[in-house]
Amino acid sequence: MVEHLRRPGWAEVEEYLSTTLVRGGDAMDAVISSIDAAGMPRIEVAPTAGKLLMLLARIQGARRVLEIGTLAGFSTIWLARALPHGGHLTTCEFLPEHAAVARKNIDAAGVGALVDIRVGPALDTLRTLEGGEPYDFVFIDADKGNDTNYLRCALALTRPGSVIVMDNVVWEGAILDPGDDPDAAAIRSALDFMGASDALDATAIQTAGSKGWDGFAIAVVR
Repeated sequence: MVEHLRRPGWAEVEEYLSTTLVRGGDAMDAVISSIDAAGMPRIEVAPTAGKLLMLLARIQGARRVLEIGTLAGFSTIWLARALPHGGHLTTCEFLPEHAAVARKNIDAAGVGALVDIRVGPALDTLRTLEGGEPYDFVFIDADKGNDTNYLRCALALTRPGSVIVMDNVVWEGAILDPGDDPDAAAIRSALDFMGASDALDATAIQTAGSKGWDGFAIAVVR
């Protein structure tokens, strides 16, 4: 991502909101510690965003959740917490070493039985899921260059009424003028796809906090 445009108070407000409203517990603190211990990038969603994902999935009544981009399992655990008895979450992670860290974190959080981690290129994994029971909720947070491809796959794997959330859609405002930033250009293309698709009804929410200036796109499958 382009250099953070963090403003005074953004992170402090986020910390207050996380402490007051989110309260992720020891399991989520352990995930952050595992990320640092493994030298993984600190690109997990903020706690406020993680709980938002959980609430959106719960409000939607999701029983089957698909996540594209696992990292250490931070957002995975939040999403798994939204699932009812008998629910299931499939999450795609490219790197085996990241998947191994995530597996430990997910199991330690007590939601391991609900989560299937698929290792390898996500587009390859998604093709193997076609023809199965549709997913009720999809969270896209992986390599930005494939965002549009992931959206197309998500449409093939969902049903009318399913919810699709795509992370990092503002990219410090670079979507307005991507220039030579291929990620910003890819995000903009994905947003254009969402806005033009007759199969999706979408909006976006800008966010500001420890992750800088960014946001989510949220869509319902028609």
